[in-house]
Amino acid sequence: MAFIDYYKTLGIEKTASQDDIKKAYRKLARKYHPDLNPDDKEANKLFQQINEANEALSDPEKRKKYDEYGENWKHADQYEEAKKAQSQQHAYQGGGNPFGGSSQTYTSENFGGGDFSDFFESMFGNAGGRQGGANVKYKGQDYQAELKLNLSDAYKTHKQTITVNGKNLRITIPAGIADGQVIKLGGQGGPGKNGGPNGDLYITFNVGEHPVFKRLNNDLYANQELDLYTAILGGEVTAATFDGKVKLKVPAGTQNGTKVRLKNKGFPVYKKDGEFGNLFITYTIKIPAHLSEKQKDLFKELQNLDQK
Repeated sequence: MAFIDYYKTLGIEKTASQDDIKKAYRKLARKYHPDLNPDDKEANKLFQQINEANEALSDPEKRKKYDEYGENWKHADQYEEAKKAQSQQHAYQGGGNPFGGSSQTYTSENFGGGDFSDFFESMFGNAGGRQGGANVKYKGQDYQAELKLNLSDAYKTHKQTITVNGKNLRITIPAGIADGQVIKLGGQGGPGKNGGPNGDLYITFNVGEHPVFKRLNNDLYANQELDLYTAILGGEVTAATFDGKVKLKVPAGTQNGTKVRLKNKGFPVYKKDGEFGNLFITYTIKIPAHLSEKQKDLFKELQNLDQK
């Protein structure tokens, strides 16, 4: 079997960091995603190869196995067990004596100099073995996907249809999903082999920024403009929350930068119905411009009174 260079698939060096792998995968996945290339079979094929490469390299343990075993990395544990069993069998059947005499240590060179395909064929695929290849069940390939949401989408539980490897999936997205959060959908990956279970689908959510509200965990932050007169004399102001508007009482003498907390007016807590974070509103006092001469005179009068 020809060696599959996952590093070349993602366009990175073998020394690439995990962050480099993540960036390369996201860039290529966006370029070749089936939603953007609905009728391009070659792009869909490349998208599958990119997912396969990312599955192996994004996980440090899987990456270590891939670096050592190549395209047989998924069967590395079985290889080690089978190699150990064959070595023990050799020791008992003429290759060595457990109670004395010579014995042989088996290395990868005994199985084709690092290409393990023939070894797997002989151990699991021959008719004389205890277990035929057709009886070995392998889990299917795990898939990776990305889904972009705006903050309003993430605020409420809703359904969306996504396309993964040409297959449409209707999924429920819980309110409160976070930027960068990964959700696993069991059994929605590649088909298993020889009756093995399907792989899983891992969806990474990219939640965009909002023009008014800034989100930090379950809390929201926003600015509210106050006119100078309300700030000085007190009064009411109408402020926007994520699910509507509220009236706030403004105390006389409110200073620029004053922050108020609106309890339970923040972002919904993930998978906890009825629980919300807080909304923090910071007052920004607007200084009037283009004053009339009479207004200027009144402000000077106030200034003089304040200085007495």
